[in-house]
Amino acid sequence: QVQLVESGGGLVQAGGSLRLSCAASGRTFSIYGMGWFRQAPGKEREFVATISRSGGGTYYADSVKGRFTISRDNAKNTVYLQMNSLKPEDTAVYYCAATYYSGLAITTPDLYNYWGQGTQVTVSS
Repeated sequence: QVQLVESGGGLVQAGGSLRLSCAASGRTFSIYGMGWFRQAPGKEREFVATISRSGGGTYYADSVKGRFTISRDNAKNTVYLQMNSLKPEDTAVYYCAATYYSGLAITTPDLYNYWGQGTQVTVSS
């Protein structure tokens, strides 16, 4: 089992940057594929990015490709989401999640086993 805690959200102007972190408890962090999702008010939870267990593979939603970068440090039990060139439509609560599945393009929330509590990102125009 793993517990996930996100941090790094906040208010930023359009065009700005934020770096989200997700710290995981436990000693077996490297067995999980990790993902970032987001949910805006009145909308369904949306896939953002995923990273393989080793960190060697990444996959992004088209809406964030080229602007966001997912990475992980297994020694620190942490996954990151670097967000650049932020837009107002990126405003949402961002969640990290862990999955036992070994594939890379795991974009369905139901396939993730553990979730953090979320961190708010607000991008002003």
